[in-house]
Amino acid sequence: MKQMRNMKKWSTTIVSALLVTALATGCASQGDSGTASTTDKAGATAKTTTIKLHTWYTEEAGNWNKTIAEFEKKNPDIKVEFVGLSEKNDSQEGLKKLDLLAASGEDLDVIMFSNAAYMSQRASIGLLEPMDEMIKKEGITPKDEYKIDTSVDGKYYALPGKYIEYLVLLNKQMLDDAKLPVPTDWTWAEYMDYAKKLTKGDGPSKQYGTYLHNNWAEYYTLALLNHPTDNTILKKDGSSNLDSPLVKKSLEMRYQMENTDKSSVPFAEIISQKMNYRNVYFGQKAAMLMQGNYMVPEVAGTEKVPATFKTAFALYPKNEASDPAGLTAVNSDFLTIAANSKNKEAAYKFIRWYSTEGIEVQGKFFSPWKKADINKIVDNILAQAKNPEMVDKESLIRVLSSSKGADFTVPKDYYEEARTLYFTEVEKFLLGKQDVDTAIKIAKDNVQKVINANKK
Repeated sequence: MKQMRNMKKWSTTIVSALLVTALATGCASQGDSGTASTTDKAGATAKTTTIKLHTWYTEEAGNWNKTIAEFEKKNPDIKVEFVGLSEKNDSQEGLKKLDLLAASGEDLDVIMFSNAAYMSQRASIGLLEPMDEMIKKEGITPKDEYKIDTSVDGKYYALPGKYIEYLVLLNKQMLDDAKLPVPTDWTWAEYMDYAKKLTKGDGPSKQYGTYLHNNWAEYYTLALLNHPTDNTILKKDGSSNLDSPLVKKSLEMRYQMENTDKSSVPFAEIISQKMNYRNVYFGQKAAMLMQGNYMVPEVAGTEKVPATFKTAFALYPKNEASDPAGLTAVNSDFLTIAANSKNKEAAYKFIRWYSTEGIEVQGKFFSPWKKADINKIVDNILAQAKNPEMVDKESLIRVLSSSKGADFTVPKDYYEEARTLYFTEVEKFLLGKQDVDTAIKIAKDNVQKVINANKK
């Protein structure tokens, strides 16, 4: 298959680049190792190790100067050099630049990924260093430390960065105008009913009840996303999950909202106008948005984009009224160590600090650390916001305190290819070019070919 050939071509290119990197590392090992010597007042010589942090986050988005300064204060023997990979805070742009740097033999230490599949792909071709020995030496058990399991087939190539829980953002004024309360527990059927009641007007000024983005797996698997286990298009063991009735339910719900109820922005309009969920929600074109908790700092207002209306929060909808409340899809960023790093111990030390105390200091994101204080993190985020009064703090704390993460598994390294094939058929269905059963059957057959090609 064309996609499979492209994937193998990509892998070959990166593997070749890694050989170049390895040679560069070997030649450099006799020279500069990233360690400098400084002399204190007593005349003693102390070694300072400098590590690089490569991430797509900008300084503004990540508050890196403050965060790094706090780490260096506690670890005076380590200096951290922030290397921004995107001026637009764009993880896709950052990933492309990262791959080019790896191919050119750039010195890398700490690398952040926004997606588990991106991380596992690069782990599978040797770009990343396993952390298991360092974890064992420290004497910790990651599953006891963190809310999300970042292991790949039992090995740890990453520890979690910001913790993502999916929830629903609601324009409070639009809720009040429709005389609807902030939901405290609801089903997808109730969500769809809210969407209809929040829709009004026609034409360019129409207010939609909700918006469902394109080209994101979360929006193509709505009902599957918070299933307790096997909640993506591939099961935990890497086999196809497209036979799940929740896959069909997800597609039918979306089609109904966009085409029958006309309560969600039509898919054709989303792709023809290249819509972005931020513009739609902040432009008040839609009253509800299912998104990750990383939107909280944005709805509280930033220097560049002040908040102009109050946002309330609701739990991710469940499928049946009898289902447990608060079960939601979770994800995170992934903090890794480059296999060619000359400063692996220092890199690990930064990763452990950042993934525990550091995110709280940063005041931008929610923490994956089980010991983190949710109330303190919310207060830190709002303290840095331009318009903290635009956050309905009561509903936010209620949602964050009630949410329970569904099972998360780092996907197999062929997940991205399988996902692309699934998306192709889903989009034809949403555009009315084929029915739902045909879309699922073709997607299932194509995904199975990818699975078969990757069996070991």
